[in-house]
Amino acid sequence: QVQLVESGGGLVQAGGSLRLSCRISGRTFSAAVVAWFRQAPGKEREFVIYRDWALGRTHYADSVKGRFSIARDNAENTMYLQMNNLKPEDTAVYFCAPRINRLAISAIRSPENYNYWGQGTQVTVSA
Repeated sequence: QVQLVESGGGLVQAGGSLRLSCRISGRTFSAAVVAWFRQAPGKEREFVIYRDWALGRTHYADSVKGRFSIARDNAENTMYLQMNNLKPEDTAVYFCAPRINRLAISAIRSPENYNYWGQGTQVTVSA
């Protein structure tokens, strides 16, 4: 059983920063890639960022390019989403979604292509 625990969300003013964490526990799980999604009230789950560790490539939603980045700590089996210059429109519940195998680039933005999800962490950005 793979468990994902996201944390690090909170309330921040516009222009501020947050670092979200996604810790993987349970059975051995080596994530080749990870994506983060977010979901605002009344909206569908939205792609934010995707990282392929082996290829060293990151794909971004246009809305977060230049502001968000991704990192990991292998020893802690934890991945991070660094969010800078936050805007009110970034307000949402954020979810990490790791995968053992990489996806075709055409598939990375669809949440149905990810099998493992945490409970999410709320990010609220005030104007």
